[in-house]
Amino acid sequence: MSEEQKWSAEEIEGIKEEILTALETVIDPELGIDIVNLGLIYEIEFEETGDTVIKMTLTTMGCPLADILTEQIHQAVADIPEVKNVEVKLVWYPAWTTDKMSRYARIALGIR
Repeated sequence: MSEEQKWSAEEIEGIKEEILTALETVIDPELGIDIVNLGLIYEIEFEETGDTVIKMTLTTMGCPLADILTEQIHQAVADIPEVKNVEVKLVWYPAWTTDKMSRYARIALGIR
């Protein structure tokens, strides 16, 4: 590990897992399931500077909850000391389908 490098690859993966766990506290108000189990989180990028980009989608393009969920995401990761700046990027590809949901979410919503 070079002197400039703050964290090892394993530590960065651990931080990303911590971010993902924090995102499980963000509940979609319409469906009552967290955004991780709904399959809305596509990618988490974490830089050694603490800059974090969370790529996510929504169940529909015109979803009126984008601002609410973005605010809740910022609140959810605020207590992670390694995370300094958070950018939430909405992406539409690949399109979200119920196939992206976890088994837990599918059972909770009665989807087979």
